[in-house]
Amino acid sequence: MSILQADGKDILKEIETSKTVVVDCWAPWCGPCRMLEPIIEEIEQKYAVKILKVNADDNEAFISQFQVLGIPALLLFKEGQLVERISGFQPKEMLIEILKNREFIEA
Repeated sequence: MSILQADGKDILKEIETSKTVVVDCWAPWCGPCRMLEPIIEEIEQKYAVKILKVNADDNEAFISQFQVLGIPALLLFKEGQLVERISGFQPKEMLIEILKNREFIEA
């Protein structure tokens, strides 16, 4: 599995057709987003979590629809429904714990 970059309608299609997906809302100019990137990559590789990267600057409709007020923001979707929102930079251990609690990865 690898991290997917998505735009426009592809974002919603991926959310709707995936059992679980983490949407990483980011922007190239965002320092905390760049700090979070290697953590997200490590989690994806180690736990095979489906991660979808969405550039906030290029996807304003999606960002507005899901009321993302700041980046980085991780949106956790389960069976097409938003179940968790994580705002700002968070340590790897905290992200792993949230993913385990929401059953995105095995405990």
